[in-house]
Amino acid sequence: MGGGSISYYPLVLSRHNEERLQPAGELWGAHVLLMLLPLDSQGKFSSSSCTERPIIPELPRFVGRMNIYKENQDSAVRSLGPENLLLKGATLKNTKKVYGVAVYTGMETKMALNYQGKSQKRSAVEKSINAFLIVYLCILISKALVCTTLKYVWQSHPGHDEPWYNHKTQKEKDTNLYLKMFTDFLSFMVLFNFIIPVSMYVTVEMQKFLGSFFISWDKDFYDPEIKEGALVNTSDLNEELGQVEYVFTDKTGTLTQNNMEFIECCIDGFQYNYRDSRTELDGFCTTDGPISKLHEKAGREKEELFLRALCLCHTVQVKESLQADGVDEVDGVDGVDGNPSSSPEQCCYIASSPDEVALVKGAMKYGFTFMGMESKTMKIQNRSEEIEEYELLHVLNFDPVRRRMSVIVKTKRGEIFLFCKGADSSIFPRVRLEEVERIRMHVDRNAMEGYRTLCVAYRQLSQEEYKRANAGLVEARLALQDREEKLGAVYDQVERDMKLIGATAVEDRLQEEAAETMEALHGAGMKVWVLTGDKMETAKSTCYACRLFQRNTELLELTVRTLEEGGRKREERLHELLVDYHKRAVQDVPRDKDNVTKSWSTGVQEFGFIIDGATLSLVLNARSEASTSHYKSMFLQICQNCTAVLCCRMAPLQKAQIVKLVKNSKGSPITLSIGDGANDVSMILEAHVGIGVKGKEGRQAVRNSDYAIPKLKHLKKLLLGHGHLYYVRIANLVQYFFYKNLCFILPQFLYQFFCGYSQQPLYDAAYLTMYNICFTSMPILAYSLLEQHICIETLLEVAPLYRENAKNAMLRWRPFLYWTVLGIFQGLVFFFGVHHLFSNPALQDNGQVFGNWTFGTIVFTVLVFTVTLKLALDTRHWTWINHFVIWGSLAFYVFFSFFWGGIIWPFLKQQRMYFVFANMLSSVSAWLIIILLIVISLLPDILLVVIRHPQGPAPRQKKPGQSNAGGVRSPRSSARPLLLRTFSEEYNTVL
Repeated sequence: MGGGSISYYPLVLSRHNEERLQPAGELWGAHVLLMLLPLDSQGKFSSSSCTERPIIPELPRFVGRMNIYKENQDSAVRSLGPENLLLKGATLKNTKKVYGVAVYTGMETKMALNYQGKSQKRSAVEKSINAFLIVYLCILISKALVCTTLKYVWQSHPGHDEPWYNHKTQKEKDTNLYLKMFTDFLSFMVLFNFIIPVSMYVTVEMQKFLGSFFISWDKDFYDPEIKEGALVNTSDLNEELGQVEYVFTDKTGTLTQNNMEFIECCIDGFQYNYRDSRTELDGFCTTDGPISKLHEKAGREKEELFLRALCLCHTVQVKESLQADGVDEVDGVDGVDGNPSSSPEQCCYIASSPDEVALVKGAMKYGFTFMGMESKTMKIQNRSEEIEEYELLHVLNFDPVRRRMSVIVKTKRGEIFLFCKGADSSIFPRVRLEEVERIRMHVDRNAMEGYRTLCVAYRQLSQEEYKRANAGLVEARLALQDREEKLGAVYDQVERDMKLIGATAVEDRLQEEAAETMEALHGAGMKVWVLTGDKMETAKSTCYACRLFQRNTELLELTVRTLEEGGRKREERLHELLVDYHKRAVQDVPRDKDNVTKSWSTGVQEFGFIIDGATLSLVLNARSEASTSHYKSMFLQICQNCTAVLCCRMAPLQKAQIVKLVKNSKGSPITLSIGDGANDVSMILEAHVGIGVKGKEGRQAVRNSDYAIPKLKHLKKLLLGHGHLYYVRIANLVQYFFYKNLCFILPQFLYQFFCGYSQQPLYDAAYLTMYNICFTSMPILAYSLLEQHICIETLLEVAPLYRENAKNAMLRWRPFLYWTVLGIFQGLVFFFGVHHLFSNPALQDNGQVFGNWTFGTIVFTVLVFTVTLKLALDTRHWTWINHFVIWGSLAFYVFFSFFWGGIIWPFLKQQRMYFVFANMLSSVSAWLIIILLIVISLLPDILLVVIRHPQGPAPRQKKPGQSNAGGVRSPRSSARPLLLRTFSEEYNTVL
């Protein structure tokens, strides 16, 4: 790639009382390039120009160089790298003023290049509603067509079209036949239009809006540290929380607290363990407070060499204090003076990686304190409280291929040392074998305990060796093309023939209950993918600590390191590894009959998959479209057959690409992304459901999320508790609305066969209007807000219950067909039951006959009582609100019928309902048929539950000692048994 000159804007960035960098960071959204520039005799800038590679979106990558011109002197060339790039939101520390140039502005900034635009999020329930609505619209049109056709068939018989008592007018005779047929069709559409549950959309929106308050009000989500609870930014996705299949999570700040603690170290094969209280391990005792004298198990010289390596091999800076309040608001740790006169116990550090701070603090515990760096001079205080100074010559930065970092320093005596720290697999091949054997046992033990381990080595360079290394480093750093490869080659030459000193163990504290939360999500059938920008070793250790990877999990690694093995081209190696992993994880694994995920089954090898950002770019952007499609397909199949997936060294945009790839895969699984930082915003916006964690990295993730929670542990209740209940509630609400409207309109349709298809309504207009608004609306709304078919404690204890509703189980076509058939059956019972009663219309004691309005009122009374009592049978969690709305709705119907037919009639223009309801109730036959029809209508539901045998273990009791996430079902709640269940899979067992 060729380079080019870039335009830049000189800036003077100053700090007053720890102000942020307003010009570059907040106002323009620009990236600022910081560089030490030469000044002339008047303190002004010399002329300079920048050259850089084409813009790349990866945050940690920047390649460029700067030419500095000064009068009467040769131009100087400086290399520019990520360490010179100041990203948006950075804070100026430890200096009053810096000079820089704005290089990336507007849409060229790295954050803009990694931004994922917002997409319209629609829940699976909404899609099911639209599908069901199309079916009912077809039913409506079919009814209108049938009635219109039969009307003209019936009128074709002699005397039917124009009876002797109702002759047509001349205008009616001259009306066009086709126009009249179309008008009749529209009339039937209006008559039957109540089958379309328009009021359902209003009720659904109310249920979502009101239901979202239960998340905000949940006291279990309140975090006393930040004094905040959960936040709901959108209520349209409540039910999606109960359908999640894939969880994509960030690591730092989400799975972990990003708080490292130095545990122990090993020097020349001897273990050194520090504890705050008196302890003894391997015969070595420590006492309270900083240790000034060590039991010299490894020898004083090696101990001090090891501790000097920890104090020098890093990029840590000593932080200035805030004299006003003593606490840094950015980093949240106590601030103290950063000058060398500060006491060792008070030094506070900042670094890009918290494990570096932990190692420096670990060295402080053993008497060596890093005092800071002035210009290129690093200062440390040894155990004798003497200040040692070292000139920092070069920093060999960490990269995921080398998996180590080094520094080259020079002592005051002119000795040049290379100190190196890195992963054991990276350090061991570069030291002598006998040194490895003394350290390996400690490293393996610490790794098994879940600690992050690093090995420390050193090498003393001669003047000639340093000159060659320095020349190679300067040349490689000025390269605009293949800079990383050239630097890597020089690093490899320098970091050879080293001597192993020891190893360290650092613990990265997990979020509270992080492991239990991940285990519960796995037990609930969700697959967890960790998407992080951290290095692979760090992320892998976290996955083990969170129980995403088990000790028996076979890890399939697809990283730059594995691609470079074998000495072949990367794409050839990529294809070979994908084929091999696909065979092992997909083809050779036996399929379970019940399609149970491997993580829940026993006796089957579990696989974990690891991929880094560079390799993912090869998978998603192969040379040809055919290769890209093939790689994507194999990659997805491998990942979907693994218990957990780790994606490390990911750019923010790559996180979103991963989520999109899974979201658009076969079956369209429901995805959830959770993160706490601005780099997680893209994947939060891309997923079906985005969760923001109110962490220490600002509020951008929270502002762009659908839901926000204080800590990761709250995700368990949000999904397994609230999400499960929200889905069950709204699924029953949707099915119930279609069912009750079908029961409502079917008798109206059947009535047309007995009234000459004259569009005569069966129900009074008031009943037509009030049915969905008043008589049946409140019970289902209360049910959809308060129902708990399983108590929430049981849902949290028995994670597999979450799987019962997977793949939108309650809104599939099978349960929809059941509700539709039930509505048709009950509609037939309503109409023909009353029709049979009216075979003898003289139902009153005085011999008076009932008319058509009484017929419709009886049908409507049976209808209202049946659909309301059915909902009462479905209710398992009774509250005073349920009692009030269910029995109150029935009482209101009775009151309204008396009121409408007996009190308000003098104020109406027509009195067709005059005392109809009162006269109907005066008939014993009417009472009998109403009660009988209600019982007959509800009888199939009751018999279905009584006759059907449980398909699972009965009773559903959890055995002592069994894991909650291991597939054992728990007893249902102690609430009254549900007498009516849908015919879907989630209701396989009944207590």
